[in-house]
Amino acid sequence: MTAKAPITQDVMTLPRKLPQEGKVNLVGMTRDQMREALIAVGTPDRQAKMRVGQIWQWIYQWGVRDFAEMTNLSKAYRADLDAAFVIEIPEMVSRQVSEDGTRKYLVRIAGGHEVEVVYIPEEGRGTLCVSSQVGCTLTCSFCHTGTQKLVRNLTAGEIVGQIMMARDDLGEWPKPGEPKDETRLLSNIVLMGMGEPLYNFANVRDAMKIAMDGEGISLSRRRITLSTSGVVPEIARTAREIGCLLAVSFHATTDEVRDKLVPINKRWNIETLLDALREYPKASNSERITFEYVMLEGVNDSDEDARRLVKLIEGIPAKINLIPFNEWPGAPYKRSSNNRIHAFADIIYKAGYASPIRTPRGEDIMAACGQLKSASERERKSRRQIEAESGLG
Repeated sequence: MTAKAPITQDVMTLPRKLPQEGKVNLVGMTRDQMREALIAVGTPDRQAKMRVGQIWQWIYQWGVRDFAEMTNLSKAYRADLDAAFVIEIPEMVSRQVSEDGTRKYLVRIAGGHEVEVVYIPEEGRGTLCVSSQVGCTLTCSFCHTGTQKLVRNLTAGEIVGQIMMARDDLGEWPKPGEPKDETRLLSNIVLMGMGEPLYNFANVRDAMKIAMDGEGISLSRRRITLSTSGVVPEIARTAREIGCLLAVSFHATTDEVRDKLVPINKRWNIETLLDALREYPKASNSERITFEYVMLEGVNDSDEDARRLVKLIEGIPAKINLIPFNEWPGAPYKRSSNNRIHAFADIIYKAGYASPIRTPRGEDIMAACGQLKSASERERKSRRQIEAESGLG
């Protein structure tokens, strides 16, 4: 096994764009990067750390985008900041609201590319499903997003900017001087949108550190879940450098089936992946690992599969999220019946593992798990094409 995750040749992260002539976007910078940027435009070294703290709070705690509103800075300094920097987030192109309250946003980023972001309101919590790449390189055969070719990685600013955009839409930024309201409409982040987060590790890490920063958006690491298809070399790094909860797109109990459903399995097979997962909760002080398992009729949904799954994850603090397959035009699979899903769940539950069946959300607006695909890439492949590409034909 190689020491590092493979580099996909067509993956790139665009350098920080200059949205206006000579101006640099502060959104997505780490505190150290922001400090260096402020010093570079004349902020005295001894003041830079304090200035970062002030600006950071305005951007990430209060949601302010205009330097003129940063009233604890002098007018002259605000003018200097305005001359050198901007505070910009991705543009919301459209918003669709499902019958169940799920919101799906089409978001435009630098270069005119588009990604989708989904907000799911639930009792006592609200979860934002964030994208990390434009398209995806993994081509998982059951996933609609995987039929869109990978274009590029998102920058840290474009990732945290999705959170900021959703808070704008929800009207959730607090106002200075008003009583603090601990109720969060956006309380949880899941990195389960478009792309494989661990193929864009540095930008995902920096964005999540901003989201977790106590002087800004201030989300607990236990409120953030990163979902990976199994980029094994980056799993331990995730524990060390992010420490969030981990979910794994597992979906099969044999290498033969997982090779077809999740092709990255050909590089890091089930045994190798499980070895890495056994170390994760200890390394990150995390709770259970979530195993995501999409239910596909006649493919991975037998009682034998359920018993094999229980045996495979033995010794790993875990819960298994069973996901009824969300069908999309041209999909080569069908959703398992409700009776089959419940029988599968019962075997797992009796073995001592939580086995919630995910309620599909936002299906009417193609916002459900595995359905995300930007509007500019909606050209449908034929079922035969998809089957051929996934080795199912």
